[in-house]
Amino acid sequence: MKRRSLLAAGAGALGVAAAGCLGTGNPEPSGLDLTVRNDGDAPVEVDVTVSGDDGTTYADESERVDPGVARAFEVTVGAAGRHEVAVTGADWEGRLAWDAGTCALYDGRVAVGAGTVEVAGECVGRR
Repeated sequence: MKRRSLLAAGAGALGVAAAGCLGTGNPEPSGLDLTVRNDGDAPVEVDVTVSGDDGTTYADESERVDPGVARAFEVTVGAAGRHEVAVTGADWEGRLAWDAGTCALYDGRVAVGAGTVEVAGECVGRR
């Protein structure tokens, strides 16, 4: 009789330990590391908006970026779904998007020059 209770207690403890190792909690949110660089000769006003496909706005910021300067933005977003960042100025825009379900950390870069906008991004932290 004692042997059965010890075996049952041991099996229960093993189940609890395994559940902790499998990470049954909520997934960590995704993050965006964005750099906006001004390659032009004059300051630019930039608007940065980060949103999810469910309509949530995670960031909505405006900054002045002087010539030859880069500005960094870090934004935490949801753990799943498509997320998009829009970087806009008076007469230009750059957009990037990633899937937070497969990408825990997304690195985006927008460079604004005289009449040009260069956009690049990559997932640097896969789930």
